[in-house]
Amino acid sequence: MGGPGDPPEGAPEGAPGGGEDEYRSVVFDESFVRAARLQEFSAEERMADHTPAVRRRPPLHRGLTRQALILVLLIAVAFGTAVYMGIRHPYGTAQIRRPAEPLRMTVIPLAPTGKVPGDAKAENLYEHSGAAPFEVGAEGIPLPAVRSTAHFSDSQVVAALTTAKDYIVRSSLYPEVVTGRQVSPVRSLIDADQLDQFDQSFHHPAADGRHAPTGWLVRLDPSRVQLADDGPIRVRGDLQAVESDASTLEVNADHTFVYALRPTGAAGDAPASLFTVRREVTFRFTRDDLRTHQVQLVTSYVLAGPLACAGDSTSYLRPLLAGQTARATSPAGTNPYETQSPAALCGTLAGEAEPKT
Repeated sequence: MGGPGDPPEGAPEGAPGGGEDEYRSVVFDESFVRAARLQEFSAEERMADHTPAVRRRPPLHRGLTRQALILVLLIAVAFGTAVYMGIRHPYGTAQIRRPAEPLRMTVIPLAPTGKVPGDAKAENLYEHSGAAPFEVGAEGIPLPAVRSTAHFSDSQVVAALTTAKDYIVRSSLYPEVVTGRQVSPVRSLIDADQLDQFDQSFHHPAADGRHAPTGWLVRLDPSRVQLADDGPIRVRGDLQAVESDASTLEVNADHTFVYALRPTGAAGDAPASLFTVRREVTFRFTRDDLRTHQVQLVTSYVLAGPLACAGDSTSYLRPLLAGQTARATSPAGTNPYETQSPAALCGTLAGEAEPKT
């Protein structure tokens, strides 16, 4: 039976309260009504003549949501960080790489005025020479106090000084290099732009101021001399780093090396003698060189003795040993018509530079 007030057959299909009311799920809440673009006029408003039944409401001005504001803020922060890091990048903006200039080198032999002093104990020679206060090996090549420059940081200056020291050690203190058996420890540090000049210097040496192996490294003639085992190499000198321009650091190295030598194949009790080499080398470093741990050599100025002026010091240094004298001969001839050939130079080794025995 139907309830009170219900028709005898129940609520008609489609009528309010019917079981198949298709609009029952549609709910018009207050926010939906307020968001409507059209609004119906009230009865009083519709009494006016020619008044339409509805009117268009102005659009709502919602503004940005909180999530949108956060997203915009994050994008702005990321963009600002990228710009800042681009300005502060340690290697700066990309620059056109300048090709390395060829190394300019000068090797000057120093001839003794008398017999070369000798002693069975190399240590006695050191103690009675100007090398007495020198350090042994790499200890004689200390790094200076480091300061940043206008365009290079402290770490970059340290990298330049460390690489220059590494080159000095490998080219002047490695026994296998000094005795002419290897060049690869030095070659591995050369900037790629100078490798052709380096290789040509050893394959086709020439006394032209560009292609002398003895301009790249200390190289003794192994057929004549050997290092004395009881006389470690003594060194004294310094390094200085300067900024030459916004993209280049230069390191100036000035060191004196003293080697105790004996004739090749001689016994340990054979008289030893001292051989002194003064090297002044200017290195150049780009940011790429600092990153790859390589060097460009700009100039190399070498003084070495005791040597004979008439000897050829292009491929090897051929020291005079204990008891030997320099013959009274002039340096190799210089042809002024060959403009590409530097003048042959030779000096005299001062007596004060030799050990007192």
